Amino acid sequence: MTAAAVPFTTAVTDDRYKYKYLIAITVSLASVLELLDTSIVNVAIPHMMGNLGATLDEIAWVSTGYIVANVIVLPITGWLSAYFGRRRYFAGSIALFTVASFMCGNAGSLGALVFWRIVQGLGGGALLSTSQAILYEEFPREEYGTAMAIFGVGVMVGPTLGPTVGGWITDVYGWPWIFYINIPFGMLALALTLSFINDSRHQQRTDRVDFLGLGLLAVGIGALQTMLERGERLDWFASGQVRLLGITSALALITFIWHELTTEQPVVDLRILKSRQLAVGVVYGLVLGVCLYATIFVLPVYLQNVRNFTANQTGLVILPGALASAFTMAFMGRLQGKFDARLSIAAGVGIFALAMWKHAHFTTESGFHDFFWPLIFRGVGLGLIFVPLTNLALADLPMSKIPNGTGLFNLMRQLGGSVGIALSATLLQRFTAIHRADLAAHVTPFAEATRERMAMITQALVARGDAPVIAHTKAIGFLNGIVTRQAMMLSFEQLFLLFGTAFVLSLPLLLLMHRNKGAPGAGAAAH
Repeated sequence: MTAAAVPFTTAVTDDRYKYKYLIAITVSLASVLELLDTSIVNVAIPHMMGNLGATLDEIAWVSTGYIVANVIVLPITGWLSAYFGRRRYFAGSIALFTVASFMCGNAGSLGALVFWRIVQGLGGGALLSTSQAILYEEFPREEYGTAMAIFGVGVMVGPTLGPTVGGWITDVYGWPWIFYINIPFGMLALALTLSFINDSRHQQRTDRVDFLGLGLLAVGIGALQTMLERGERLDWFASGQVRLLGITSALALITFIWHELTTEQPVVDLRILKSRQLAVGVVYGLVLGVCLYATIFVLPVYLQNVRNFTANQTGLVILPGALASAFTMAFMGRLQGKFDARLSIAAGVGIFALAMWKHAHFTTESGFHDFFWPLIFRGVGLGLIFVPLTNLALADLPMSKIPNGTGLFNLMRQLGGSVGIALSATLLQRFTAIHRADLAAHVTPFAEATRERMAMITQALVARGDAPVIAHTKAIGFLNGIVTRQAMMLSFEQLFLLFGTAFVLSLPLLLLMHRNKGAPGAGAAAH
């Protein structure tokens, strides 16, 4: 009897994982769509402003509305997945995202575009964390690394392709097509979801809706994200609007945490943070988000403002690093569980810091060959971190809590990214002002080098046909541009070193996590 039972068990197990790679492709496609739309819009902003008659401050809500909606949904994806059923919720989110994409492209006014971007963000917010939860259940435990590697390729390559693809589509077809392009891929992802993805075997459905928790979360996270998105433009706490957003966010989130810890059926189960492994992983995810998104934000600004690269050229510079990250993740996925994951994270942080040190040696004359290896190093470093960190953070959770864990982990990484972008934008402005003042102090009419350079530029302009007075004025403007450009370059160097150092200083957090050769869902045995 025992002998007869073995083939039956094997057949059942094989059948259970029969479509695992199709499922991985399905959820990765959905995640790429969500992440692509975070960055693809940015390069089309000038075209939208002209077409819709909007100011820069108004059009910014096209990006801000999407991200705010995304961040609000992230922590409640586990609850929503259990309440509606995972298959129905995931398919519904893809359908909502796809329909909203069509409506965005068809929008004839700024108000309509912002509204549908918010709806699109509500649909897209589910795709990332729910995708991870699906992969953890649909792959056997020994192949979790492979599953996360497939997922990670999309996570890394998606945002990188955004500006390049967005720039090309906008130039050739017009900005509505950056939304229309989602429709065929969204329909494919929806068809695959309905064909291969099933409800979770571990979900614990609740019949009660925690409306108070939902409201507090939406207000708290929404106000915080809006403050981070607009703080630099409004000069932070010098603005009454930013102060109001900060106070509103703090009060709402503190009340939310108290409510969720005292109610019987919370919309976000914060009690899972009793797992030290998850709590430390979430904090480390925040640090990863800050350093990753800050450098992703700063590098294109340097390439386009100092080196005068186009959006397409910038995308081509960044692409090799994203591919290196994807290949590294795929390789690390094969090694999952064979060694201490903390060593991989430590090595990744070290390589990332080395890449930032090399970034700090970029100049105003650096070219493609100067960017290649530093960006390859950065990609490899991030590839060594992403899969092991995700698996370590979720290692002690039972399978039923994995959706909540992935939601919190992705939320903190996203918030970390918002903090990193806001911080880098503010520091870039402050550092540039400081360096410009220092440099300008040495570029005066009393300095011999300045007089010689002014004379050379003026003579060259006069030789081209400009009147001496006009040539002199242009020469002053030219020197001013050189000083500003050099001040920005010094600021970029500082920022790269700052975020590389910050990542290294976070390494002691790894000591608070235990070595785990198991995988997420292993905590089920303890429950």
